[in-house]
Amino acid sequence: MSNNDLSGTLPLCLANLTSLQLLDLSFNHFIGNISLSPLGSLTSMHTLQLSSNLFRIPISLLPFFNHSKLNLLNCHENEIYADIDVPTLTPKFQLRTLDLSGQGDGGVFPKFFYYQHKLEYVDMSNIKMKGEFPHWLIRNNTKLYTLHLPNCSLSGPLQLPIHSHVHFSDLDISDNYFNGSIPTEIGVCFPSLNSLDLSGNGLTGGIPSSFGKMSQLTELDLSSNHLSGIIPQELIVGCSSLYELILSNNSLHGQIFPKQANCKELFLLLLDGNQFTGSIPYSIINSTRLNMLDVSDNHLFGIIPSWIRNMTFLRVLDLSENNFFGTLPSSFVPPQIREVYLSNNSLQGPLTNAFYNCSKLMTLDLSRNYFTGRIPDWIGNFSTLTYLLLAYNNLEGEIPIQLCHLFKLRLVDFSNNNLSGEIPVEIGNLDKIQLLNLSHNKLTGLIPQSFSNLTQIESLDLSYNNLNGKIPQLTQLYFLAVFSVAHNNLSGRTPEMVAQFATFENSSYEGNPFLCGPPLSKSCFSSSIMPRFSEEDKKYHKKDGGFVDIDAFHVSFLISYAIVLLTIAAVLYINPHWRRAWFYMIELSLTNFYYFLVDNIPFVFRCY
Repeated sequence: MSNNDLSGTLPLCLANLTSLQLLDLSFNHFIGNISLSPLGSLTSMHTLQLSSNLFRIPISLLPFFNHSKLNLLNCHENEIYADIDVPTLTPKFQLRTLDLSGQGDGGVFPKFFYYQHKLEYVDMSNIKMKGEFPHWLIRNNTKLYTLHLPNCSLSGPLQLPIHSHVHFSDLDISDNYFNGSIPTEIGVCFPSLNSLDLSGNGLTGGIPSSFGKMSQLTELDLSSNHLSGIIPQELIVGCSSLYELILSNNSLHGQIFPKQANCKELFLLLLDGNQFTGSIPYSIINSTRLNMLDVSDNHLFGIIPSWIRNMTFLRVLDLSENNFFGTLPSSFVPPQIREVYLSNNSLQGPLTNAFYNCSKLMTLDLSRNYFTGRIPDWIGNFSTLTYLLLAYNNLEGEIPIQLCHLFKLRLVDFSNNNLSGEIPVEIGNLDKIQLLNLSHNKLTGLIPQSFSNLTQIESLDLSYNNLNGKIPQLTQLYFLAVFSVAHNNLSGRTPEMVAQFATFENSSYEGNPFLCGPPLSKSCFSSSIMPRFSEEDKKYHKKDGGFVDIDAFHVSFLISYAIVLLTIAAVLYINPHWRRAWFYMIELSLTNFYYFLVDNIPFVFRCY
């Protein structure tokens, strides 16, 4: 009855099916405590599938102690709980497959395991239990090949069985509280191990060289521990079938890869968050199937090699937070690359043709370097680009209009460069943008009204530029959580304090002396209403030149006119030569005026 939409508790009449051998109730919505259900009466069952329901199942499995034929019990994704009082009984079943993974607090590690000798598969992921690593469980069950105990709150040192177990192939005890060192004999104890996950514990010491004896190992995750030392050469040479090697967030040092490395099957290599030194070794190129290389947050140095372009399967390259220097080689990454992270290095020079043919690029992070020159026009060829970070470089020039062709952009950070010119209006058409940071540049002109189309934006920072004009109405940007136009030359009224804009404080607008309105303390006058002034204000402004007094203007004009006439008369009286010239000019003007009238209006003179 699996994969239906059944719900409720199990009917008691199920207890009548005494010959039932297989029951599959998985992927439904059944509820109830298994201890009170009719399943305890079905002693003929050998297979019981209860996964992905809402049952409450005791970790002791006491309801099934009389099921002598039961060999497969799958209770995945239900609630597992600890029994209050468990009687000292011996279960009649000998399980081969047990899955109790899901959620819950199981108390102590269940005692029924001490009586199991035929187990092959055990998964108790995410069930909180007290106790140490159950090495005795592996010893007692010689056919056990899978043991999953991640996130179970187990603690103590990691002890292993004394004898070798050739069938054991899959061990996951990640995200617990194990401490001490990894046993040096681990490779001898589990020579057939295929997958090993010890991540997220408190393990110390070095990586044992006996790992090299696990010739079938394909997945190894030792990340997020306190391991130190180097990567043993035996591991890289002996485990030639490695598909995933994850050593992130430890204190490993030395070269990231020995020169003798020949891991041709390697698909995933994560060495970030360590103390590796030196350059990127050429031996990595032997891993021809490598899809993801992450060596970020180390102490690597040197130039970035151009041979990386020959790793044709590489899709993710993360070299960030190291000490790489020099210029980027032309087309140094393979054309099919998806993500490139080079931030926090000392790279320099122009970007020229470094990513020219990478048409499938989705993430490009070049922030916090010393790149110079303009943002290349070929940026518009990355039609799938989603994240573009160029902050904290020495790039200059205008924002290329080709950027506006990238309609899948979600994050753009061009802050702390030397970009100039106006913000392209077409950026407002990139309606999937969630973060846009153009702060700390030399941008001029207006904030485009088209920014009102950025309906998905959550952070908009245009601070520390030379932008002017009014702030456009952006109050319909309902997801906007961060907004700053501080330290520009903006003027006019701040946006109305509604929706998200009601949450922005003075710091979002400071440094714009001509802005007014809340949350700023400077108020605005409406342009349609003239302010009224008292008589004292008028007197004050008369003295200050703020207003024109019309009476005073008339008096001063008449006095000035009289002074001019008297001055002309005095000059003509004193100087006879100027007087004769003045009268001659008057006579000549009247004669010219007379003949002008005669020539242009002759009928007037004929009447006389």
